[in-house]
Amino acid sequence: MSTPGDMPADAVSVPVAQDTSIGASALRKAGLRLIPVISVGYGLAFMDRINISFASLRMNSDLHFSATVYGLGAGLFFIGYAVCEVPSNLLLLRFGARRWLARIMFTWGLLATAMMLVHTPLQFYVLRLLLGIAEAGFFPGVVYYLMLWFPARMRARAISRFYISLPLSSAVMGSLAGWLLGLDGRLGLAGWQWLFLVEGVPSVLFSLVILRMLPDCPAQAKWLTAEETAWLQRQLDADGAQAHLGHQAGVLKALLSPQVWMIGIFFFCALTCSYGYGFSAPAILQAATGWNVSQVGYLVAALGVAGAVAMLWNGAHSDRSGERRLHCIVPCVVMAAGYLAASLATEWWLVVASLGASFIAFNALLGPAVSVPTEFMAGRAAAAGIAAMNTITMFSGFVGPYWMGVVKDATGSYQLGVRGLLIPALAAAGVMHLLTRSLARRKVALAVGRANLADETA
Repeated sequence: MSTPGDMPADAVSVPVAQDTSIGASALRKAGLRLIPVISVGYGLAFMDRINISFASLRMNSDLHFSATVYGLGAGLFFIGYAVCEVPSNLLLLRFGARRWLARIMFTWGLLATAMMLVHTPLQFYVLRLLLGIAEAGFFPGVVYYLMLWFPARMRARAISRFYISLPLSSAVMGSLAGWLLGLDGRLGLAGWQWLFLVEGVPSVLFSLVILRMLPDCPAQAKWLTAEETAWLQRQLDADGAQAHLGHQAGVLKALLSPQVWMIGIFFFCALTCSYGYGFSAPAILQAATGWNVSQVGYLVAALGVAGAVAMLWNGAHSDRSGERRLHCIVPCVVMAAGYLAASLATEWWLVVASLGASFIAFNALLGPAVSVPTEFMAGRAAAAGIAAMNTITMFSGFVGPYWMGVVKDATGSYQLGVRGLLIPALAAAGVMHLLTRSLARRKVALAVGRANLADETA
C-alpha cells in the first residue's frame, strides 16, 4: 500500500494545476462579462456628473450665472451624494446589486436629462442636489460588487479596468462637446441643453442593460461552472478571514474604524484636487491656449486616453509587486508639482503639460488606492465601510469646485485656485503613508497573535 510520500510528484501536482486552471477560467469569465458593463455604467455616471464643465462655457453666460453660482451648484451634487452613500449601500445588500444599481442609473439618467430645463440658480441648485442623491451608492456599490468576484490580489487590476471609464468618459465628453454646443438653436434648444439631453438619455437606457446582465453574486451566474463558483468562494472566504473588518464585524464597527476614516480622508484630499480642476478644466485650458471649444475638447479627450493608460499600468504594476503605498504616494507628489508649475507658468504649453501631468497622475493612483480598503474589509462591514469612506470623500466634490469658483470671482483668474490644490495633494500623500503604516503594523500583530495561539495549542 502506497503512502502520500511514495506517490509520483506529478500525481500530487495535478489537483493544483486543475485548481489554477479553474481559477483562471472563473476570473476570465467574470472579467469579460462584468467589467465592460460596469465600466460603461460608471463612465455614463461620471459624464453626467461633470458634463456641466463644458455646458458652463455657454450656460453661464446664457443664464447669467457667476463663477460662484456655478461652483456652488457643481458642488451641491456631492452633498446629496455624500448624505445618501451609506443608506444606499445598505439597501443594495437588501435588494441585490443588479436591481439597485439599475435603479440608481435609471433615476440619475432622468435627472441628468432634466438639467436641460434649468433657468434659475435655484433650479440649478435643486437639480444638482437631486442628481447627487439619485447617484449615491453607485461607486461604492460597484466596488463592493467587485469584491464578490475578484480575490484581493487581483483587485487593483479589476478596479483599474472598470475605472478607466473615468478618464475615457472625459475623452468621449471632450470629443462630443464642441459638436453638441454647436447645435445651438436647433429645435429651439440651446447648445448646452442639447448636451444634457444627448448625454443623459443613454443612462436611462443603459439601466436596462445593468438589470439584465449583472448577476447578484457568483452563485447566480449561469455562465460559471460549479467548480468555478466553488473556487471563487474559497478565495473570497480566505480573504475575509484575513480582513481586519471581516464578516463578523458589524456596520457600526466599520463606520467607526480609524482606517476607514483615514482612507476616506485620503480620497477627500485627492478628489478635492480632481474635482476642483475638473469642473473648471475647459475654462482654464481655453484661457491658457486661446483655443475654441472643439479644440479644447480634443485636448481633454487626449488627456483622458493618457489617463486611462496610466491607470491600467499602475494598477497592474501594483498587483504584480504587491505594493500599494508608493503606487499612491508618488502620483500625489506629481499632482502637487503639476498644480504648482501650472499656477506659475506663463507659457500656454507649460500650463497644459503641468495640468496634464497632474490629471494623468491622479488617474494612475486610483486602482491601487481603491484596492486598499478592500484588503482590510469584507462582507457587510465592507459594504458599510466603503460607503462611509465614500461619504467622507464626496464632500471633496463640494469643496473643490466651490473653492475654484470663489477664487475666480475674487481674483479674476483660476491661477491662485490651481496653486491651492497642491495642499490637498500633499496631504493625501501624508495620509496614505500613515494609513499603510497602520495597516502593516496591524498585519504583523495579527500574525504574531496567530503564531502564539498555534504555540499554545501545540
